[in-house]
Formats: sequence, structure tokens, C-alpha cells
Amino acid sequence: MLSSSTLNSAPSSGASVHAWRFALAWLFPISVGVAAFNSPWWGYAVGTAIQIGMALVELLPTGRNSPPSAKWSPWFAWCVRLHVPLQAALLGIGVWMAQQQASTGLGLLAVVALGIGVGSVTGGQGITFAHELGHSKSKLDRVLGWCLMGSVNYGHFMVEHFRGHHPRAATHADPASARRGETLWRFLPRTLSGGLRSAWKLESQQLRTLRRPWSKSPLLWVTAAQVVWLVFLGAAFGPLAVVFWLVQSAYAVFLLETINYIEHYGLVRSDANGKREPFGMHHAWNADHWLTNSLIANLQRHSDHHMHAWKPYATLEPLPGPQLPTGYAGCIWLAAVPPLWFKVMHARLEKLAV
Repeated sequence: MLSSSTLNSAPSSGASVHAWRFALAWLFPISVGVAAFNSPWWGYAVGTAIQIGMALVELLPTGRNSPPSAKWSPWFAWCVRLHVPLQAALLGIGVWMAQQQASTGLGLLAVVALGIGVGSVTGGQGITFAHELGHSKSKLDRVLGWCLMGSVNYGHFMVEHFRGHHPRAATHADPASARRGETLWRFLPRTLSGGLRSAWKLESQQLRTLRRPWSKSPLLWVTAAQVVWLVFLGAAFGPLAVVFWLVQSAYAVFLLETINYIEHYGLVRSDANGKREPFGMHHAWNADHWLTNSLIANLQRHSDHHMHAWKPYATLEPLPGPQLPTGYAGCIWLAAVPPLWFKVMHARLEKLAV
């Protein structure tokens, strides 16, 4: 239920009616949660159907343009914050349903399907909103971001993304930037291992600079909490609950890193000697499809985000930088088939080079 303060911050009829579109994001965890509560298979089916549906809407001419940027309002902050209890409830349903499958013949398979369905939310939205919260100047928002990333066993993202990816994006020094000719399936092991190593190295450097002990490291505490939580799940709810948690985490991380692959594919802002030029709008791929942008907090306005990292999502501009053939929802399917991805994207890279 929305609090009175949230309702008071909501856009009035005199403000842009398009501000309400970001509330559509709540329908994703609610829909998957209701479906999963009825059946693990329904949770999987609804989560997958929403992902496919978003990709299809991106193909429609009427779905290709988002409304213009909006003036910031507390309403936009609450649209993101309220995902946290929704995701917590969804994960609670998932754990409970996974426990119930222990006595069924297809228990393990059902739990894997359930994990993928729930992971479509925790990855497609949860990580996206953790990213937005992590860029906030509010300490509460950053704590919520850590909680969301901890729920998918990927807490180190909160270090690597902000201190590693943003300074190094679109360079070969960045494990989260894909190189031209690199398939998604070769990119994934490189970014997974590189991002993890980089996060701990960056955290160590910062602690030394600030002369703080490791006991003051949120990365260390969140990592420990992730391990303790898995042990607790196994002891309290059984091994299938652990399987569910690991599967939803794995699928969430897969979605995150696939989006990372798409966002800067083949774009470079450093020369052969490693000298970097300032980040410009031509160093990230963009898409301005209204439904996807409404559900993932304008993340597809990616050039403006990198050029102004502290800029709230609703105020991001649709810059005329490199444009994807479809939104992120459609590009995920393209990227999974390297020959098709290369055919589409390399033609765009050639045009950018002219």
C-alpha cells in the first residue's frame, strides 16, 4: 500500500501524465508473484511471457519513442524504492513454493523453472533498480541497493560498477565492456571473473586510502551475509530452497551481464596506447522504447546516464548517440545468437565509423 507521503509526492494532473508510466514496473513482480504462488510453472511462464512480450512491443512503431525527460519529483524515487518490498515478497513466495516441491516427482525441475521466472524480475528489474539506488546521493537508497544486489549473490557489483565500470566504460580495461567480435558466451566468463577480481581490488585500495580496517567494508559484510543466508535457507527450508535461490541469482546475473554486453558493444574511447577521451554520447548504445524504459527506469538512455552519473533516471535525455536495432528486451535474444548479433551490430558500427 502506498503511504500518504508517497501519494502526496505523486505527479498531479497538471504535471506530465507520463510520470505515471514508471508505476508500470510494479506489475512485473506482482504478476510473477501471483503466478508463482499458484504454481512454479506458472511463475516461469509469466516471467518468460513478459520478457517476450516486451521484445515484441519494441518491434511496434508506436512502441519506439519514450516520453521526454521529466522534472524530478519524490514520486520517481518511490517508484524505485517500492520495488524492494515487492521483490522481498516475491522471493519469500519463491522460497515457500520451493519447499513445497520436495514431495513432488518433478520437484527439482519445477524449482529450476521457478528460479528462472523469479530471476526474470530480480535480474530484469531488481538489479536495474539497485543500480539506480546506488547512484543516488541518499544513504538509504544506497543501502537498499546493497540489499537488492545481496539478494542475487552479486554484492560486489556495488563496488565494481560505480568505482570500476564508470571510469573505464568503453575501454579494454573494463571487464563489463564487450569488444567487437566478442560473442556473448565468451564475454560472460571474462566479465564474471574480471568484475569479481576488480571489485575486491578496488575495495582494498579504498580501505588503504581511507585507512580503514576490513571490518568497515560493506563488501565484506554483504558477502558474508550472502553465505550465511544460503546456510540458513538450507537449514530452515531444505535443499530445494537453496537451489531456488541460486537459480534465481544465476539467471538475474545472466540478464545483468547480457545487458552489460549490449550497452557498450564494440565502442571504444581509448587509443592503442590506452589514452582515454572523455565519455561522450557516442560511447554507449541507446534505445528509447517506452515500455522497456518504463519498466527499467530509463536505463536505455545510457549515454546520458554515463555522461551524468548522478542524474536521476526520470530526468535522463534520449540523446542521438548510437542506436540499438531494438530495445534491451529484444537485443537479449539477438545477442544470444552471435552470427545474427554480429550481422546487425557490425553494420551499425561501420556506419558510426564513417
